[in-house]
Amino acid sequence: MKDFSQQFAAVILAGGFGTRLKTVLRDLPKPMAPVAGRPFVEWVIRYLAKQGVQQVVLSTGYLAEVVADYFAKQPVPGVAIQCVPETTPLGTAGGFLHSVRQSGLTPASWLLLNGDTLAFAPLADAVAAVGNGPASGVIFGREVPDTSRYGSLVTDATGRLLRFAEKQPGQGIISTGVYLFSPALMEQFPARTPLSLEQEVFPALTAAGASLKVLPVQTPFLDIGLPETLGAADAFVRANYSWFDLTGL
Repeated sequence: MKDFSQQFAAVILAGGFGTRLKTVLRDLPKPMAPVAGRPFVEWVIRYLAKQGVQQVVLSTGYLAEVVADYFAKQPVPGVAIQCVPETTPLGTAGGFLHSVRQSGLTPASWLLLNGDTLAFAPLADAVAAVGNGPASGVIFGREVPDTSRYGSLVTDATGRLLRFAEKQPGQGIISTGVYLFSPALMEQFPARTPLSLEQEVFPALTAAGASLKVLPVQTPFLDIGLPETLGAADAFVRANYSWFDLTGL
């Protein structure tokens, strides 16, 4: 395990309402869905802990107090967790920037992850991409046989992001929802709220010539946004225990 405690801090977007899971979750925000005996978002944090990340900020919204109360009573060993609630909807990028500003942290780079997906991206590869070239941001992508649910990432021959393509059937590379941003790149985000990462930030950055590297990975990936995928989450987590820091369990 590499120690990224000084290199990275992470923001996890954990404010999801979970409309498609409402009948399953009832009074829980989607990232708090129980999976293998723990809230799903805790497994995201434990993945980061295994990678050596020690500072995590949870961007909360719907039932923010449920998330804050849980981690106040049941912290993850070795990880400092802050919860930063949105008082009004800020969008994916807006919530990320709000959490960064409120956290008081000043890491060399910021990770951004979704609280309702697990993608086991090897963070050392992101460090290599930023350190060995002009990339000021990294998107971990995954090749799938059908991009109709997600849309796809279009890159040039060097892996630099050109654009996000609309959802359409067919093979392609989708975003895993794991991103790395340098502070300098974050200063180029459009200055408005609400602000969408996919619909506003990435188009603005690529139009301005910013360097965003897409790194394809073939590691396991899970999105719990549908009842059937949430139902498969227990088995997914148990099959991939080696990716998690299991301290205290």
